[in-house]
Amino acid sequence: MNEPQKPPGFAPDDPTDGRELLDWRSRYNDPSAQRAIRFEATYLAVLLFSVPIALLILWLGYPKYWLLLDDHSYRPVLKYGLAWLGGVLGGTLFDVKWLYHSVARQIWHLDRRLWRLFTPHLSGGLAFVVVALISSGILRVFDPQALESSSLIVGVAFLVGYFSDSAVAKLSEIADVLFGADRGKKKVRVGAKVNENRSPESEESDLNPRDATRPIT
Repeated sequence: MNEPQKPPGFAPDDPTDGRELLDWRSRYNDPSAQRAIRFEATYLAVLLFSVPIALLILWLGYPKYWLLLDDHSYRPVLKYGLAWLGGVLGGTLFDVKWLYHSVARQIWHLDRRLWRLFTPHLSGGLAFVVVALISSGILRVFDPQALESSSLIVGVAFLVGYFSDSAVAKLSEIADVLFGADRGKKKVRVGAKVNENRSPESEESDLNPRDATRPIT
């Protein structure tokens, strides 16, 4: 049985993507694959350009007039709207980098499509929750009053969206404290061996595309 070929490393480890000099043509010769890649690229490009416009619309306060809200009622709409959109922007940028690197390294495939489509929106929802937890005082990253700054909300939400795996790990710690979840040491079968120091969640993280692409540049 032929062993699977190891894909080339990310730049700067292997900036050639495993290609010879003057090898410039796409290796995705199947028209179906080309259409699928163009669809995903267009989808992410639309998100990449529409989210900043939506952020600007919120920042300028247009929804306040559309919804006939006063300043007090519009304040939470602005805060959590900026949080969600900032997270979507961070998740979109990460998704774009994963897409073009996976295409260049010839590891793009359709089974990852759902991940690529939903990652920006999952990042947005996660950023929304993190901003809510900071505002409530449960997550003491900094003074909750600091979130009165719109630019800080967008910045924090963007970082949560881009590094959502780290944010999920922090939320898991909070859940353990609040609900007394005791994960303990569980025996996890890995091949023919038994690993007593890892939980199923940590085993799944090994397959997480974000962890696999930390060195992306």
